[in-house]
Amino acid sequence: MKIPKRLEPLIEEGLVDEVLRQLMSGKEASVYVVRCGEEVRCAKVYKDANRRSFRQSVQYTEGRRVKNSRRARAMEKGTRYGRQEREEAWQNAEVAALYRLAEAGVRVPQPYHFHLGVLLMELVTDENGSAAPRLNDLALSPELAREYHRGLIAEVVRMLCAGMVHGDLSEYNVLVGAGGPVIIDLPQAMDAAGNNSAEMMLERDVDNLTSYFGRFAPELRTTDYGKEIWALFKRGELLPGTALTGCFARSLKPADVAGVVQEIGAVISEEAARQQYKQSR
Repeated sequence: MKIPKRLEPLIEEGLVDEVLRQLMSGKEASVYVVRCGEEVRCAKVYKDANRRSFRQSVQYTEGRRVKNSRRARAMEKGTRYGRQEREEAWQNAEVAALYRLAEAGVRVPQPYHFHLGVLLMELVTDENGSAAPRLNDLALSPELAREYHRGLIAEVVRMLCAGMVHGDLSEYNVLVGAGGPVIIDLPQAMDAAGNNSAEMMLERDVDNLTSYFGRFAPELRTTDYGKEIWALFKRGELLPGTALTGCFARSLKPADVAGVVQEIGAVISEEAARQQYKQSR
């Protein structure tokens, strides 16, 4: 096939020997099957920001640090340079997340290189060696739905133990390879400790999985793994392999509104007395 312009530098650098075919084109990137020496891999070519439909939300980028103060100011002001830097940081976030999660044993594609906006990584294949299908393209038996759900919940836990939340996990971001489900598409992955939306995003990820697998195994819809996982994480009790129940005991005790109002009133009174004392001196 004709070599896409964005892949030409990788061929010139010797990172890619041949472009075999286009695998898919999505909202933020196009993916190609390429040959690198004796191995077949995939190349994720990120689209320019003005050609993508996905918008970077502060919910995803909150807590991401930019060491260079000039870059940080430009990104905050939204200058042309700042938009370019923000786009590069968005792409780098996926690369960093893949390396971090692969090292932690999470089932994600193995990354190899990131060069000029192109990510070279493992091509996830099925038992026949063909490109693995997305989860949403499969019809599942109840037994297989339960198995995949259990496995992906374990991956969510392993990811959180590595300090990360996917943030956009659903049946569209999971490939089913020869060894089972593999999680993909991670540019929006967030730091669990540094992002105020992490709890909400984790629960949404789990709810998305539960809703999908619940189509094939309806009893899964009654589970509440998201809140259980986050509660264990907050208490410092979550580990890979932690036995989960799928249940979460919500407090039924009514809020002590009167007590809260009383506490607020006491604080206001103390502050008023403090200010009066300062003025009288």
